[in-house]
Amino acid sequence: MKLRTRICTALSALAATALTLTAHAQIRIGLMIPASGPLTQYATMVKDGVNTAVEGVNASGGINGQQVQTVVFDDACDPKKAPATANQLLDNKIRYVVGPVCSGAAIAAAPIYNSQHVVVVTPSATSPSLTDGTDYHYIFRTIGPDNEQGAVAAQFIVEKIKPRRVAILHDKQAYGRGIANTARKILGREGVEVVMYEGITAGQKDYASVVERLKAAAVDFVYFGGYHSEMGVLLRDARAQGLGARMMGPEGVANEEINTIGGDAVEGMLVTLPADFSAVARNAPIVKAFKDKKRDPSGAFQLTSYAAAQVIMDSIKAVGDDPRLVAEHMHKTTFQTPLGPTSWKPNGDLKSFEFQVFEWHKDGSKTLVK
Repeated sequence: MKLRTRICTALSALAATALTLTAHAQIRIGLMIPASGPLTQYATMVKDGVNTAVEGVNASGGINGQQVQTVVFDDACDPKKAPATANQLLDNKIRYVVGPVCSGAAIAAAPIYNSQHVVVVTPSATSPSLTDGTDYHYIFRTIGPDNEQGAVAAQFIVEKIKPRRVAILHDKQAYGRGIANTARKILGREGVEVVMYEGITAGQKDYASVVERLKAAAVDFVYFGGYHSEMGVLLRDARAQGLGARMMGPEGVANEEINTIGGDAVEGMLVTLPADFSAVARNAPIVKAFKDKKRDPSGAFQLTSYAAAQVIMDSIKAVGDDPRLVAEHMHKTTFQTPLGPTSWKPNGDLKSFEFQVFEWHKDGSKTLVK
């Protein structure tokens, strides 16, 4: 009788433990971001977007009674580090990811995620190489690819700038080179003379020699594919050497740190960015949620990150906490997100996305041009 009592007591304790674990079970979403290195501001944009979306869901009771937890992983936007960090995420039994932030890291880690059935939604990796010809079932993005962004930039240059002699520079990385190639192709097709096409080494503190070559080529417009660190130095050195050519870049240059690097020379820089979804009337409640937490909703990746987290959570709510079912649901569903109606082509690219052209100001503000 005592043995039976002990067994019953043990079984009751196990049952109570199971109930406790169930009550505290969480749905976990990994944030694969550059928490270290020169691109941490992009990490902040993504965290702010995801956290705002997750906080709203948790405040309303979670997903099917479960709270959502975010777990940060740092790939530093480094293609060499990205696979190891992806495996670290897998070791932690996480099956949903917002990120990676940078194209090179995303491309390097994508085969791991896809083979292990991890649902990945990147709000910022724009290289077409991530999705073109890969047949990935689990990789999505909530931003347009570079061939679309580059086309917007090129058409703006042709129709509005009408330059005589154009130089195209890039940082030799997947993102920068890809978008520079798109701009070069379209400009050439439209009859704009590209007199200089060159890769520069990322991370240098001085591009005076590059500026000298730009001056020697008598360029009157420069398009740069890459990030703000290099663009800021190019602008600064161009101003110092009296190069009057206007410069333009993709969303990777639109970081407030460029103002510190380039100083007054950043005034008037042109940049393609996702449309300012924070200015859309229907998004007012979401914008308020950002501002209530003292977060800025108007940057390049905040609302694309919000949308990335939203589609994952909406899908889990609809079909359950199973990445296979979630991926299937995402492929066949149109979601209403801050970006508008959101759905994907079979390769994980959005069916539609809007880029716009802005003029950057030295105080960090920007003005819509197109």
